[in-house]
Amino acid sequence: MTTYADSGVHLGDARAITDRLAAIAARTRGASVLADVGAFGGMFSLGAWGQLKEPVLVASTDGVGTKVMVAAALGRYDTLGHDLVNHCLNDIAVQGARPLFFLDYLALHRADPDVVTALVGGVAEACRLAGCALLGGETAEMPDVYAPGGFDIAGFVVGIVDRAEIGRNGEPEVEDFLVGLPSSGLHTNGYSLARRALPPVTWDRYEPSLGTTVGEALLAPHRSYLDEIRSLTDAGARAFAHITGGGIPENLPRVLSPTVAAVIHRHSWEPPAIFRLIAEAGAVAGDEMERVFNVGIGLVAVVPSDRLDAVLAAVPEGQPIGRLVERQSDERLRFVGEHAGRGTG
Repeated sequence: MTTYADSGVHLGDARAITDRLAAIAARTRGASVLADVGAFGGMFSLGAWGQLKEPVLVASTDGVGTKVMVAAALGRYDTLGHDLVNHCLNDIAVQGARPLFFLDYLALHRADPDVVTALVGGVAEACRLAGCALLGGETAEMPDVYAPGGFDIAGFVVGIVDRAEIGRNGEPEVEDFLVGLPSSGLHTNGYSLARRALPPVTWDRYEPSLGTTVGEALLAPHRSYLDEIRSLTDAGARAFAHITGGGIPENLPRVLSPTVAAVIHRHSWEPPAIFRLIAEAGAVAGDEMERVFNVGIGLVAVVPSDRLDAVLAAVPEGQPIGRLVERQSDERLRFVGEHAGRGTG
Protein backbone atom coordinates (compact mmCIF):
# COMPACT_ATOMS: atom_id res chain seq x y z
CA MET A 1 0.00 0.00 0.00
CA THR A 2 1.41 3.38 -1.06
CA THR A 3 1.48 6.27 1.41
CA TYR A 4 2.09 10.00 1.14
CA ALA A 5 5.46 9.43 2.85
CA ASP A 6 6.44 7.08 0.02
CA SER A 7 6.14 10.07 -2.34
CA GLY A 8 8.35 12.18 -0.09
CA VAL A 9 5.81 14.14 1.97
CA HIS A 10 5.82 13.53 5.73
CA LEU A 11 2.57 14.51 7.44
CA GLY A 12 3.83 13.56 10.89
CA ASP A 13 6.68 16.05 10.60
CA ALA A 14 4.25 18.66 9.33
CA ARG A 15 2.20 18.40 12.52
CA ALA A 16 5.33 18.64 14.67
CA ILE A 17 6.45 21.70 12.74
CA THR A 18 3.08 23.41 13.19
CA ASP A 19 3.29 22.89 16.95
CA ARG A 20 6.79 24.39 17.08
CA LEU A 21 5.90 27.37 14.89
CA ALA A 22 2.85 28.24 16.96
CA ALA A 23 5.10 28.91 19.95
CA ILE A 24 7.61 30.83 17.83
CA ALA A 25 4.99 33.09 16.23
CA ALA A 26 3.32 33.78 19.57
CA ARG A 27 6.38 35.79 20.66
CA THR A 28 5.69 38.39 17.96
CA ARG A 29 2.01 38.94 18.62
CA GLY A 30 0.06 41.61 20.43
CA ALA A 31 -3.61 42.34 20.97
CA SER A 32 -4.14 43.22 17.29
CA VAL A 33 -3.71 39.59 16.21
CA LEU A 34 -7.07 37.82 16.34
CA ALA A 35 -6.31 34.41 14.85
CA ASP A 36 -3.65 31.92 15.90
CA VAL A 37 -1.41 29.69 13.79
CA GLY A 38 -3.57 26.94 12.31
CA ALA A 39 -6.42 29.18 11.22
CA PHE A 40 -7.03 29.31 7.48
CA GLY A 41 -6.32 33.03 7.38
CA GLY A 42 -4.53 35.43 9.69
CA MET A 43 -6.66 38.15 11.27
CA PHE A 44 -5.34 41.54 12.32
CA SER A 45 -7.35 44.35 13.89
CA LEU A 46 -6.64 47.93 12.79
CA GLY A 47 -8.47 49.30 15.83
CA ALA A 48 -5.26 50.47 17.49
CA TRP A 49 -4.50 52.59 14.43
CA GLY A 50 -7.81 54.42 14.44
CA GLN A 51 -6.10 57.72 15.26
CA LEU A 52 -4.79 58.02 11.69
CA LYS A 53 -6.85 60.49 9.66
CA GLU A 54 -6.42 58.68 6.34
CA PRO A 55 -4.64 55.36 6.85
CA VAL A 56 -2.88 53.88 3.83
CA LEU A 57 -1.74 50.27 3.71
CA VAL A 58 1.68 49.65 2.18
CA ALA A 59 2.69 46.13 1.15
CA SER A 60 5.77 44.41 -0.25
CA THR A 61 6.88 40.88 -1.02
CA ASP A 62 10.31 39.44 -1.73
CA GLY A 63 12.71 36.55 -1.24
CA VAL A 64 16.42 36.20 -0.54
CA GLY A 65 17.50 34.82 -3.91
CA THR A 66 20.28 32.29 -4.23
CA LYS A 67 21.67 33.24 -0.84
CA VAL A 68 19.69 30.17 0.24
CA MET A 69 22.28 28.02 -1.55
CA VAL A 70 25.10 29.40 0.58
CA ALA A 71 23.09 28.79 3.75
CA ALA A 72 22.18 25.23 2.70
CA ALA A 73 25.77 24.34 1.81
CA LEU A 74 27.06 25.63 5.15
CA GLY A 75 24.13 24.31 7.21
CA ARG A 76 23.43 27.83 8.51
CA TYR A 77 19.74 28.68 8.50
CA ASP A 78 19.35 31.11 11.40
CA THR A 79 20.12 34.36 9.54
CA LEU A 80 17.95 33.98 6.45
CA GLY A 81 14.78 34.96 8.31
CA HIS A 82 16.41 38.28 9.21
CA ASP A 83 17.41 38.75 5.57
CA LEU A 84 13.86 38.17 4.43
CA VAL A 85 12.07 40.33 6.97
CA ASN A 86 14.53 43.22 6.84
CA HIS A 87 14.49 43.37 3.05
CA CYS A 88 10.69 43.60 3.03
CA LEU A 89 10.58 46.03 5.97
CA ASN A 90 13.00 48.42 4.29
CA ASP A 91 10.90 48.42 1.14
CA ILE A 92 7.86 49.78 2.97
CA ALA A 93 9.80 51.91 5.47
CA VAL A 94 11.23 54.06 2.67
CA GLN A 95 7.62 55.03 1.92
CA GLY A 96 7.02 56.05 5.52
CA ALA A 97 5.14 52.94 6.62
CA ARG A 98 5.36 51.19 9.96
CA PRO A 99 5.05 47.39 9.72
CA LEU A 100 1.88 45.71 10.97
CA PHE A 101 2.28 42.04 10.10
CA PHE A 102 4.34 39.58 8.10
CA LEU A 103 3.67 36.25 6.42
CA ASP A 104 6.27 33.78 5.19
CA TYR A 105 6.35 31.00 2.61
CA LEU A 106 8.87 28.20 2.89
CA ALA A 107 9.24 25.41 0.33
CA LEU A 108 11.70 22.55 0.77
CA HIS A 109 12.73 19.19 -0.61
CA ARG A 110 12.36 17.80 2.90
CA ALA A 111 10.70 19.74 5.73
CA ASP A 112 13.15 18.83 8.45
CA PRO A 113 11.68 20.18 11.70
CA ASP A 114 15.02 21.57 12.90
CA VAL A 115 15.70 23.39 9.62
CA VAL A 116 12.18 24.81 9.46
CA THR A 117 12.36 25.92 13.08
CA ALA A 118 15.68 27.70 12.47
CA LEU A 119 14.38 29.47 9.35
CA VAL A 120 11.05 30.57 10.79
CA GLY A 121 12.67 31.33 14.14
CA GLY A 122 14.82 33.90 12.34
CA VAL A 123 11.73 35.37 10.70
CA ALA A 124 9.99 35.63 14.06
CA GLU A 125 12.97 37.21 15.81
CA ALA A 126 13.32 39.84 13.08
CA CYS A 127 9.59 40.56 13.30
CA ARG A 128 9.80 40.90 17.08
CA LEU A 129 12.68 43.36 16.82
CA ALA A 130 10.65 45.44 14.34
CA GLY A 131 7.45 45.39 16.39
CA CYS A 132 5.76 43.42 13.63
CA ALA A 133 3.47 40.40 14.10
CA LEU A 134 4.27 37.15 12.33
CA LEU A 135 0.66 36.55 11.34
CA GLY A 136 0.96 33.26 9.53
CA GLY A 137 2.69 31.40 6.75
CA GLU A 138 3.02 28.22 4.75
CA THR A 139 5.54 25.39 4.77
CA ALA A 140 5.48 23.17 1.68
CA GLU A 141 7.36 19.91 1.26
CA MET A 142 7.95 19.42 -2.48
CA PRO A 143 10.54 16.69 -3.15
CA ASP A 144 9.83 16.63 -6.89
CA VAL A 145 10.50 20.37 -7.26
CA TYR A 146 13.58 20.87 -5.04
CA ALA A 147 16.74 18.77 -5.01
CA PRO A 148 17.81 17.18 -1.70
CA GLY A 149 18.80 19.98 0.68
CA GLY A 150 17.20 22.58 -1.57
CA PHE A 151 14.66 25.14 -0.44
CA ASP A 152 13.37 28.65 -0.98
CA ILE A 153 11.89 31.23 1.37
CA ALA A 154 9.80 34.30 0.60
CA GLY A 155 7.72 36.76 2.60
CA PHE A 156 5.04 39.39 2.51
CA VAL A 157 4.73 42.44 4.76
CA VAL A 158 1.89 44.92 5.30
CA GLY A 159 2.45 48.28 6.95
CA ILE A 160 0.51 51.49 7.50
CA VAL A 161 1.08 55.21 7.09
CA ASP A 162 -1.12 58.27 7.37
CA ARG A 163 -1.55 59.73 3.89
CA ALA A 164 -0.56 63.18 5.16
CA GLU A 165 2.85 61.76 6.14
CA ILE A 166 3.70 60.54 2.64
CA GLY A 167 6.34 62.86 1.22
CA ARG A 168 5.87 65.26 4.11
CA ASN A 169 9.30 66.88 3.61
CA GLY A 170 8.75 67.70 -0.06
CA GLU A 171 10.09 66.49 -3.40
CA PRO A 172 13.81 66.07 -4.14
CA GLU A 173 15.32 69.30 -5.49
CA VAL A 174 18.51 70.53 -7.14
CA GLU A 175 21.35 70.92 -4.57
CA ASP A 176 19.87 68.35 -2.19
CA PHE A 177 22.51 66.11 -0.66
CA LEU A 178 22.57 62.34 -1.03
CA VAL A 179 23.40 60.66 2.28
CA GLY A 180 24.35 56.99 2.27
CA LEU A 181 24.04 54.49 5.11
CA PRO A 182 26.40 51.51 5.14
CA SER A 183 25.28 48.04 4.21
CA SER A 184 26.37 45.00 6.19
CA GLY A 185 27.54 43.23 3.04
CA LEU A 186 25.72 41.90 -0.01
CA HIS A 187 22.37 41.92 1.83
CA THR A 188 20.16 39.74 -0.43
CA ASN A 189 21.20 40.65 -3.96
CA GLY A 190 23.84 39.60 -6.47
CA TYR A 191 24.45 36.10 -5.12
CA SER A 192 24.43 34.38 -8.50
CA LEU A 193 27.41 36.52 -9.53
CA ALA A 194 29.01 36.29 -6.07
CA ARG A 195 28.82 32.49 -6.13
CA ARG A 196 30.40 32.42 -9.58
CA ALA A 197 33.29 34.62 -8.40
CA LEU A 198 33.60 32.83 -5.04
CA PRO A 199 32.51 29.21 -5.57
CA PRO A 200 31.63 26.80 -2.73
CA VAL A 201 35.23 25.54 -2.45
CA THR A 202 36.17 28.97 -1.02
CA TRP A 203 33.42 29.29 1.58
CA ASP A 204 35.24 27.55 4.45
CA ARG A 205 38.44 29.52 3.79
CA TYR A 206 39.46 32.16 6.32
CA GLU A 207 40.10 35.44 4.52
CA PRO A 208 42.26 37.95 6.48
CA SER A 209 40.78 40.95 4.66
CA LEU A 210 37.33 39.90 5.86
CA GLY A 211 38.32 38.87 9.36
CA THR A 212 36.19 35.75 8.91
CA THR A 213 35.54 32.99 6.40
CA VAL A 214 34.23 33.76 2.94
CA GLY A 215 31.02 31.87 3.74
CA GLU A 216 30.36 33.86 6.90
CA ALA A 217 30.88 37.11 5.01
CA LEU A 218 28.43 35.99 2.32
CA LEU A 219 25.84 35.17 5.01
CA ALA A 220 26.05 38.55 6.78
CA PRO A 221 22.37 39.47 7.39
CA HIS A 222 20.54 42.15 5.46
CA ARG A 223 20.30 45.28 7.66
CA SER A 224 17.05 46.81 8.80
CA TYR A 225 16.94 50.59 8.39
CA LEU A 226 13.55 50.98 10.04
CA ASP A 227 14.71 53.09 13.00
CA GLU A 228 17.19 55.09 10.94
CA ILE A 229 14.54 56.01 8.37
CA ARG A 230 12.27 57.33 11.12
CA SER A 231 15.08 59.41 12.59
CA LEU A 232 16.15 60.73 9.19
CA THR A 233 12.58 61.67 8.29
CA ASP A 234 12.14 63.56 11.56
CA ALA A 235 15.42 65.38 10.83
CA GLY A 236 14.19 66.49 7.40
CA ALA A 237 15.13 63.86 4.82
CA ARG A 238 12.83 64.04 1.80
CA ALA A 239 13.05 60.58 0.19
CA PHE A 240 14.81 57.24 0.50
CA ALA A 241 16.08 54.56 -1.84
CA HIS A 242 16.58 51.02 -0.56
CA ILE A 243 19.58 49.75 -2.54
CA THR A 244 18.69 46.23 -3.63
CA GLY A 245 18.85 44.47 -7.01
CA GLY A 246 20.24 46.85 -9.62
CA GLY A 247 22.37 48.73 -7.10
CA ILE A 248 22.39 52.51 -6.79
CA PRO A 249 21.95 53.07 -10.57
CA GLU A 250 18.58 51.31 -10.68
CA ASN A 251 17.16 52.17 -7.28
CA LEU A 252 18.03 55.80 -6.58
CA PRO A 253 16.35 57.21 -9.74
CA ARG A 254 13.07 55.58 -8.63
CA VAL A 255 12.64 58.24 -5.92
CA LEU A 256 13.87 61.28 -7.83
CA SER A 257 11.63 63.90 -9.41
CA PRO A 258 11.83 64.10 -13.24
CA THR A 259 13.75 67.40 -13.26
CA VAL A 260 16.79 66.25 -11.28
CA ALA A 261 19.69 63.84 -11.71
CA ALA A 262 22.09 62.36 -9.17
CA VAL A 263 25.87 62.72 -9.09
CA ILE A 264 27.56 60.09 -6.89
CA HIS A 265 31.18 60.48 -5.72
CA ARG A 266 32.80 57.05 -5.52
CA HIS A 267 35.62 58.30 -3.29
CA SER A 268 33.18 59.24 -0.52
CA TRP A 269 33.06 55.72 0.90
CA GLU A 270 35.13 52.54 0.88
CA PRO A 271 33.15 49.38 0.07
CA PRO A 272 33.50 46.45 2.50
CA ALA A 273 36.26 43.99 1.64
CA ILE A 274 33.83 41.33 0.37
CA PHE A 275 33.11 43.47 -2.69
CA ARG A 276 36.79 43.86 -3.57
CA LEU A 277 37.21 40.11 -3.14
CA ILE A 278 34.34 39.38 -5.54
CA ALA A 279 35.61 41.90 -8.07
CA GLU A 280 39.17 40.54 -8.02
CA ALA A 281 38.35 36.82 -7.85
CA GLY A 282 35.69 37.06 -10.55
CA ALA A 283 37.38 39.70 -12.73
CA VAL A 284 34.20 41.76 -12.47
CA ALA A 285 34.35 45.26 -13.93
CA GLY A 286 33.58 48.23 -11.70
CA ASP A 287 30.49 49.27 -13.66
CA GLU A 288 29.12 45.75 -13.40
CA MET A 289 29.77 45.67 -9.64
CA GLU A 290 27.80 48.90 -9.23
CA ARG A 291 24.97 47.59 -11.40
CA VAL A 292 24.61 44.33 -9.46
CA PHE A 293 25.58 45.04 -5.84
CA ASN A 294 25.00 47.75 -3.25
CA VAL A 295 28.84 48.09 -3.01
CA GLY A 296 28.58 49.13 0.63
CA ILE A 297 25.62 51.54 0.61
CA GLY A 298 22.33 49.94 1.64
CA LEU A 299 20.18 53.07 1.89
CA VAL A 300 20.36 56.51 0.30
CA ALA A 301 18.51 59.48 1.78
CA VAL A 302 17.76 62.68 -0.15
CA VAL A 303 18.42 65.60 2.21
CA PRO A 304 17.84 69.36 1.78
CA SER A 305 21.11 71.26 2.12
CA ASP A 306 19.84 73.19 5.15
CA ARG A 307 18.98 69.93 6.95
CA LEU A 308 22.26 68.10 6.35
CA ASP A 309 23.75 68.85 9.77
CA ALA A 310 20.54 67.77 11.52
CA VAL A 311 20.42 64.55 9.52
CA LEU A 312 24.04 63.66 10.26
CA ALA A 313 23.48 64.41 13.93
CA ALA A 314 20.42 62.16 13.98
CA VAL A 315 22.20 59.27 12.23
CA PRO A 316 25.98 59.74 12.62
CA GLU A 317 26.87 56.75 10.43
CA GLY A 318 25.34 58.53 7.45
CA GLN A 319 27.79 60.05 5.01
CA PRO A 320 27.28 62.46 2.10
CA ILE A 321 27.97 60.57 -1.13
CA GLY A 322 26.68 63.01 -3.73
CA ARG A 323 24.19 65.71 -4.69
CA LEU A 324 21.28 66.35 -7.02
CA VAL A 325 21.77 68.50 -10.09
CA GLU A 326 19.48 69.81 -12.79
CA ARG A 327 18.68 67.10 -15.29
CA GLN A 328 20.09 67.96 -18.72
CA SER A 329 19.52 64.73 -20.66
CA ASP A 330 18.16 61.21 -20.35
CA GLU A 331 20.89 60.48 -17.81
CA ARG A 332 19.39 60.14 -14.33
CA LEU A 333 22.54 59.19 -12.42
CA ARG A 334 26.29 59.61 -12.91
CA PHE A 335 29.22 58.22 -10.92
CA VAL A 336 32.41 60.25 -10.73
CA GLY A 337 35.82 59.10 -9.49
CA GLU A 338 37.65 55.77 -9.58
CA HIS A 339 36.13 52.34 -8.94
CA ALA A 340 38.03 51.90 -5.64
CA GLY A 341 37.02 48.55 -4.10
CA ARG A 342 34.48 47.97 -6.86
CA GLY A 343 36.50 46.30 -9.58
CA THR A 344 38.14 47.99 -12.54
CA GLY A 345 37.08 49.58 -15.79
